[in-house]
Amino acid sequence: MIPLTATYRLQLREGVTFAVAQEYLPHLAATGISHLYLSPIFAAQTGSTHGYDVIDPNAIEADLGGEAGFAALAQAAQAAGIGIILDIVPNHTAFSLENPWLRDLLRHGTDSAFAPHFDIDWAERLLLPFLTEPFDALVDKGEVTLDRAADGPVLCVGDLAVPLDPATVSDGVDLRDLHDAQVWRLVPWQRERDSITHRRFFNVTGLIGMRVEDDAVFEDMHRKVFELVDAGLVQGLRLDHIDGLADPAAYLEKLRKRVPETPIWVEKILTGDEALPDWHLAGTTGYEAARQIARLLTDGDGHARLLAAWQDQTGRSGTFHDALIAAKDEVIRQDLAAELQQMIGLAGAATVAAGDEQGQEALREAVMALLVAFPRYRTYLAGSANAPGDVALMQRVADDAATALRSDHVVRLLTDCILTPQTPEAARLQVRFQQVTGALLAKSHEDTAGFRWNAYIAANEVGADPDAVTITDDALNDWLAERLPTALTLTSSHDTKRSEDARMRLVACSHLPDDLIALVDDSAELAGAEAVSPNTRWYLVQSALAIWGEDDLDTRLRDHMTKALREAKRITNWTHPDEEAEAAVLDLIPHLTAQWRDAAPAALDRLTALGQRLSLVQTALKIAMTGVPDIYRGCLGAHFALTDPDNRRPVDLNQMIQMTDAAGFAGDKARLSQALLRLRNAAPAFFDNATCRITRDGDGTITLTRQTGARQLTLRCDPSGDPVVTWEDSPAPDADSGKSD
Repeated sequence: MIPLTATYRLQLREGVTFAVAQEYLPHLAATGISHLYLSPIFAAQTGSTHGYDVIDPNAIEADLGGEAGFAALAQAAQAAGIGIILDIVPNHTAFSLENPWLRDLLRHGTDSAFAPHFDIDWAERLLLPFLTEPFDALVDKGEVTLDRAADGPVLCVGDLAVPLDPATVSDGVDLRDLHDAQVWRLVPWQRERDSITHRRFFNVTGLIGMRVEDDAVFEDMHRKVFELVDAGLVQGLRLDHIDGLADPAAYLEKLRKRVPETPIWVEKILTGDEALPDWHLAGTTGYEAARQIARLLTDGDGHARLLAAWQDQTGRSGTFHDALIAAKDEVIRQDLAAELQQMIGLAGAATVAAGDEQGQEALREAVMALLVAFPRYRTYLAGSANAPGDVALMQRVADDAATALRSDHVVRLLTDCILTPQTPEAARLQVRFQQVTGALLAKSHEDTAGFRWNAYIAANEVGADPDAVTITDDALNDWLAERLPTALTLTSSHDTKRSEDARMRLVACSHLPDDLIALVDDSAELAGAEAVSPNTRWYLVQSALAIWGEDDLDTRLRDHMTKALREAKRITNWTHPDEEAEAAVLDLIPHLTAQWRDAAPAALDRLTALGQRLSLVQTALKIAMTGVPDIYRGCLGAHFALTDPDNRRPVDLNQMIQMTDAAGFAGDKARLSQALLRLRNAAPAFFDNATCRITRDGDGTITLTRQTGARQLTLRCDPSGDPVVTWEDSPAPDADSGKSD
């Protein structure tokens, strides 16, 4: 096994193939990276930009280089002393006619060998919300025809060619009768909101849940993964969306038994003081680490000043938690209405089986109250043998949910069914409730309230809490003491709302609150500003600050603000966009950027300069602290980006290789990253075993100390200088003296 000291996350696709990835290896090895961490490599939908919409989990994507290309990359990586970590997707595949397993299901129904693979409610026909108009209307227009594909007869509607049961096809068959004879039913796309019959990923109807709790499905979903691990081509696994599975603990136990020597990381978003369950893993992918570093570097007094000014200008009051609860109430009724309907149905069946049947309205309000009150992604209940912490949490949720209801009877009844299911109906409710809570929190927190609560958007991150933007030294050190040494430490990913350097510019606003307030105030004087709400201007100004100085600035801001406005769901949304309302905001962008270019505000210069210093501190802490630093593509040097897809812009490899010779912040960060990563690579045992403590002095100096036996590493981050690393009591690795700057 290659010692695990640092990972480099590479986003495949959009021109990045296995052959291109090979070109990264010499530089990564020279920098001190031990493992190349790849986004999904398996066959995905045509045009996929990310690979999470897998159509065949046992075929390596041909456009990336196929099996031969991946084998060549893995062998080249091993020759360079670098391991491969794969990002795999056990929770879902693409709900697409390109998915061969789904095509077989559509053609053969429950007789298909793949029918058990998909999480479908067969109480009615499988809904395919692919149409722009009702099916009968399209038949009347002559837009529905019968044809034959390579795998059999198909019903064609526009670009769709849906597999048909061959037994239902005959000469002269009526198209409506033919449609009615299938196990599926074509409906307008609007029906996806509340009527789908398959489990989906969050509110993404184009991704269908897989039943990996079934042993045969588990084997089929992982056959190629196991083949690659057994062949020595893969040295680690990252699991996408573990919280979507029916029973994560049982799945992980099964996976660990199959690949016992392979480290496994899970994409698990921890909230508040939540700890990772004892699943015997390498750790999480590290969102909680990004949060703790940002909290350490945030000035609490400055944040309070920003919050007060924002509330004064916007008229907002209360807390982020209040905004989150309001967002949850909206999202469960709008974006996740299908999941709500499914939950009400499951709850009703559970109460009938319990001998205490309830009416639809009583069920609806109880289900909604429990979902909205749930504060985390999920519990890990499995039958009746459950962790005391999960039981206590669920009981607190029931108490909170009951407060707004006239009677708590149904809430208590459903909670009992979820905690101690005595019937198959209650067991199904338990499983589905835990899958939906995560979807609701993600869509409400990250993708709704996080675009509405705009006082300090540095804290509007995956797994972060805008109500808890700072941390004490004691709390941080308690967290470090419990952290797994193999857990990943990320500060940027394909899912973070802002890249690490962009986030530190925003953290700088907490240290210089009057400078941000001045920039926001100036924006109110721009032409067209009167048509844009103060809250939106706060968001726009911070977003412009985050990527100020980057290429294509106006275009990138336009694209991002369109997404931000639709995620906020106040004046527009994704399914019914109001382009006129959006235009008022987008038209303000060139006026703002021209104002900054022409006037060169001193406040802007101060914020960007402080953001650079904070970025260097963040980089040093990330690499030196407990855990394994995970470097997102392009982040060995300066990287200023907003949320996806802005954070997937192409990386210039040649420029990255030359970055350590560059002047200014980009070069400073590249040299610091390389020096510390090489240090870790030279002393893996020390960093695996050393304790870690972080303290702050009155002047703002941060000191990180790692110690084991006679060896001690001290990292001092002075607010006005560069981070300095000192080794004591024994020579520093690959150094003749006891000090390395």
